[in-house]
Amino acid sequence: MQRVRRLLMAFLIIVGMVYLALCAVLFAAQRSLIYPAPHSEPERLRGQPGFGVVPLADGLNVDRFYLPAPPGAPTVVHFHGNGEQLLGQRGFGQALGDVGLGFLAVEYPGYGASPGSPTEAGLYASAEAALQFLRDQGVKPEDIVLSGRSLGTGVAVEMARRGYGARMVLVSPYTSMVAMGQRTMPFLPASLLMRDRFLSLDKAPNIPIPVLIIHGEEDEVVPVDMGRTLGQRLPNARVVTVPGAHHNDVLERDGQQELARLATFALDGS
Repeated sequence: MQRVRRLLMAFLIIVGMVYLALCAVLFAAQRSLIYPAPHSEPERLRGQPGFGVVPLADGLNVDRFYLPAPPGAPTVVHFHGNGEQLLGQRGFGQALGDVGLGFLAVEYPGYGASPGSPTEAGLYASAEAALQFLRDQGVKPEDIVLSGRSLGTGVAVEMARRGYGARMVLVSPYTSMVAMGQRTMPFLPASLLMRDRFLSLDKAPNIPIPVLIIHGEEDEVVPVDMGRTLGQRLPNARVVTVPGAHHNDVLERDGQQELARLATFALDGS
């Protein structure tokens, strides 16, 4: 019996050490999982119409794509998902431009051709620099519509919390990165391990502006219930769930019907 107890104790110690080692590895590697940053060569962006840079406080520049709005029209400021990059936002911006909206998308540090490493604070700094750029172009605060997709919804929510934007659109939003970690790896203490937390649900009650949430009902990455839950916490939100839509096709389905809904909301809030 004593031998069995010793063996059991040794087994539990080994299991505990393996568990702690796994926690340590994931703590160190989490940003590479959250930000699988695609890269592109600078010459693919710079010098092309609409592309330029905005300066950050640390002396680095990040890339941006800007289509000025017609006089009196709103400008959509868009923050892309974690597997996307600025180069892929050109078509989205041109589609919004075709219906009379302005468009500004900004790159994250370490993504595309922009230098640096992505972090929660770095994404916020990039977003705020973009909004400063827009103010420098003479765009009024009441003409700014915040927009985020997937990872970018956390950035949009933080900018709204800081008082930017007259309206906001969230496509496939999560409640927090902590909740995503708990969903992805329920056997690990995500609330203790996550460094970049993106606590959108906690911030939601303090965001009074009108919000449109669009979420695919078959989203396999961010569950549609997260979009519904976030919508319930926001004081002035409308949640649209799209039957049959997944994480990456919610705006593109059914003849881009949801893209048209987004554009209408950005134009006049309806």
